[in-house]
Amino acid sequence: MNRFVVRSVKQCLVNGRSYYGSSAGGGGVHGSALVGRSVELSGQRNGGVAFGGFEWRRMMSSAPASMEKAPVEKKEKEKENSAAEDTKGKDVVVSSYWGISRPTITREDGTVWPWNCFMPWETYKADVSIDVKKHHKPQNFMDKLAYRTVKFLRVPMDINVTAVPGMVGGMLLHLKSLRKFQHSGGWIKALLEEAENERMHLMTMVELVQPKWYERLLVLAAQGVYFNAFFLIYVTSPKLAHRFVGYLEEEAIISYTEYLEAIESGEVENVPAPAIAIDYWRLPKDATLKDVITVIRADEAHHRDVNHFASDIQFQGKELREAPAPLGYH
Repeated sequence: MNRFVVRSVKQCLVNGRSYYGSSAGGGGVHGSALVGRSVELSGQRNGGVAFGGFEWRRMMSSAPASMEKAPVEKKEKEKENSAAEDTKGKDVVVSSYWGISRPTITREDGTVWPWNCFMPWETYKADVSIDVKKHHKPQNFMDKLAYRTVKFLRVPMDINVTAVPGMVGGMLLHLKSLRKFQHSGGWIKALLEEAENERMHLMTMVELVQPKWYERLLVLAAQGVYFNAFFLIYVTSPKLAHRFVGYLEEEAIISYTEYLEAIESGEVENVPAPAIAIDYWRLPKDATLKDVITVIRADEAHHRDVNHFASDIQFQGKELREAPAPLGYH
């Protein structure tokens, strides 16, 4: 999560400005919460229409011609409209020679699922009861090195690119599994889940505010440096890498706690939650920014536990695959 984006959200909300991105499914997103894991193929509902706005366009484009026109002209007009409809349909649902197509996916209330970046079965309810105050006290040289590095980097850089470590760790474990012909014990998937979850944090914040050009540039630079640096750390010492991420997540928890305090004090306006957050975390339809920050903080606490746990395993002289991976730990 880019901490600059978090600050931008706070600043824009303080100034009374907010930005909400539009979703692929059009209206009704804010007012619909996902219940369960409903997936329906085209034809089961909405008469086989691929996307929510298509039926409306069909009705508008096939309006009857003027009664003053001859029947022949009316038929020609209808043919033109039909051809236009076919073209529009191809723009929305691309037919593929390879047989790849996106089925119509709906919520249980019948509304069309608007997101392509995640599916209903990938959503969840965050466990907000997790202890956000837990802290791993540094016990050896590597612990102290990781802890002090995190504290040092957070001050001058003021940036948190926590979506990078899970991707790097998952990638390296994937290559190791192929190289040694060994299973990973589920850790590849667990770390990639963490990376995807962190990415969704950023996508949610972008719904609230558009990052400025220098913030995007700083993220780009930090990502390039941080990815390569963390890659080298993980290759050299995975236990140090996971301990570093554990402390990084502890700092993220502190940042979100301060954010919640700003909302509660009225410094930041408690605006309605973005539609993407309501669907991804299965929040109530009337959820607010405070609810979103609360579930994001809970996610960071779970990532903290996973990475400290991974580091503990390796400090005991074992490999990650020897301990069951915390898959679906939210």
